[in-house]
Amino acid sequence: MGSEKDDTMKEITSLCKRRGFIFQSSEIYGGLKGCWDYGPFGVELKRNVQEAWWESTVTWRDDVVGLDSSILMNREVWVASGHVKGFTDPLVDCRECKRRFRADDIENEECPECGGELTRARQFNLMLRTHIGPVEDESAETFLRPETAQGIFADFGTVQAASRQKLPFGIAQTGKSFRNEITPRNFIFRTVEFSQMELEYFVHSEESEKWFEFWRDERFGWYKRLGLSDENLRLREHAEDELAHYALSCVDIEYNFPFGFSELEGVANRTDYDLSQHIDQSGKTTDLTYFDEERKERIVPYVIEPSAGIDRSVLAFLCEAYCIETAPTAGGKEEERTVLKFHPRLAPVKAAVLPLVKRDGMPEIARSIYDRLKKKFNCLYDEKSSIGRRYRRQDEIGTPYCITVDSDTLDDQSVTIRYRDSMEQKRIKPEDIEGIVREGMEY
Repeated sequence: MGSEKDDTMKEITSLCKRRGFIFQSSEIYGGLKGCWDYGPFGVELKRNVQEAWWESTVTWRDDVVGLDSSILMNREVWVASGHVKGFTDPLVDCRECKRRFRADDIENEECPECGGELTRARQFNLMLRTHIGPVEDESAETFLRPETAQGIFADFGTVQAASRQKLPFGIAQTGKSFRNEITPRNFIFRTVEFSQMELEYFVHSEESEKWFEFWRDERFGWYKRLGLSDENLRLREHAEDELAHYALSCVDIEYNFPFGFSELEGVANRTDYDLSQHIDQSGKTTDLTYFDEERKERIVPYVIEPSAGIDRSVLAFLCEAYCIETAPTAGGKEEERTVLKFHPRLAPVKAAVLPLVKRDGMPEIARSIYDRLKKKFNCLYDEKSSIGRRYRRQDEIGTPYCITVDSDTLDDQSVTIRYRDSMEQKRIKPEDIEGIVREGMEY
């Protein structure tokens, strides 16, 4: 990893803390490794990413419905899915410094700095255990879910019957998942607690590869439409010896983070493995199969799974948006500005309303404009410090539009709109602001 890329990651992490995007959880007590808190702007960015996914995956489609399943489920769910026995990573310890590493990280040359001898690898289950009830024995044991997908599979029959969907159709879910990561790292890329966006799209077996290709292309295009560049995105097909035992095919959508290309989302043809496993474990054949009225037979559908991490998506959009460039000042000089060039759909704040000075009725007019816009979008009102400094603050949080009320507003009722990326300024009528913002949010 080059020093320039190291510096970029440090700069992004620093900006995220300074501007209230993301910072260490429980930092006043030294923090907790692999756990992060989203501040006022970070929570808006994360919510916008999740909502944009939900729009394109559920709201805009007739063949996908939503679900919000419980984080805690019966232990047998995780027995059936194979997580109890097989959801492991190889773990090694350094005899010298006592640190622990994933064995695959060591193979990728992330060796302990002390040069100490390593123990033999042993398998470490990544699920976080907990107990329900007063007695902490195996009968009361369950797990914080390591993925949202199994809730969808367990509820397949109930959701299908209630929604009256016919194949092909999908069930989508977003929510928290938990993995007891050995080596959380790279900011919010690999964490213990994370949020997922998962779709399980159920199809006839003979149509599975067609739908696999459809969702591969659809998901790749979604990232591009929301601002990730061609040069930083790629598809990586899994080799035959790399495929999970239940997968017919799988592709990773990878993004070129400052630490290199890494998985952003996986799209897999999981065949009928998951539903079949739950049928075997639960004995509920009717609940977990689909009756095909045209064929007059009961089948176990295949499933295509696009599975994305919201936190990784947030990090990718942050990395793509982060920019340091030279910009002219009001006095005609040039200075460096830091700007987050988010797609307006994802920007935490859509517009900032700024009175040029705090007199001559400008704050009152600006407040009235802000009050109207606030009912439509997440906006900010700011009247403190010079207009140049206020512009720079909005650049650093990624606000696409700044609306300035000045002395000309008092004469002709027009305002200045400043565009974040180009810094171009135009005079417009206040009633035109909403249309401009809405147009920019389209993707």
